[in-house]
Amino acid sequence: MSLVLGVLGGMGPAATLDFLAKLQALTPAERDQDHIRTLVDINPQVPDRNDLLNKPGPVLAEMAGALRGAGADVLAIACNTAHAYADIITRSSGLPLIDMIGTASAAARDSGARRAGVLGTPQALKLYREYLAAQGMGLVTLAPDRQELFMSLIYAIKRGDCGPEVRGQMAALTADLAAGGAETIIAGCTEVPLVFEAGSGRLPFIDAGETLARRCVSVCLGLEPVPAL
Repeated sequence: MSLVLGVLGGMGPAATLDFLAKLQALTPAERDQDHIRTLVDINPQVPDRNDLLNKPGPVLAEMAGALRGAGADVLAIACNTAHAYADIITRSSGLPLIDMIGTASAAARDSGARRAGVLGTPQALKLYREYLAAQGMGLVTLAPDRQELFMSLIYAIKRGDCGPEVRGQMAALTADLAAGGAETIIAGCTEVPLVFEAGSGRLPFIDAGETLARRCVSVCLGLEPVPAL
């Protein structure tokens, strides 16, 4: 019997549904019963993780505790930025966390790249800098004005705008990272894959949500160890 996965979602809702679709698609299954039991809290009311005056930690901790009470064995967070609160989430729930940022950083290392360009929020970029450094890799980021554009695009996607202009601007930002010396691109925000897909640019593209979904499948099916608390 596979482990029960608990997913902290809703940040934003469309990105969570995208993650769940990837989780389902990546599970080797021939019948319903082969899939992973997944408990999901799609909570769009989590305070904005990008506003330092907000305090999303307690809300995320409450969600994690409720998932454990419902039967979850292991957790995943369908939001890169929310990983800044991983400690309080694991402490409050007592459950191990399959870390999205660690998983994506390992995928970047395995690609053979030495420098990864990351499309992410300022909070997520801080985490990626640490995780990539632990892999012996450098981080390439956008210039300040281009980072501001990136954030405006993320909020546009959250409003439901995934049209050609947003797609074109996101593609241009990946080109900026390539020009800055990146050898691979990490979609370090779960909204990015909603408008930019692997193969759209000239560099290898790592979808952090997809790498997380793949690892969740492996952990829940017992193909790799459960992360330590």
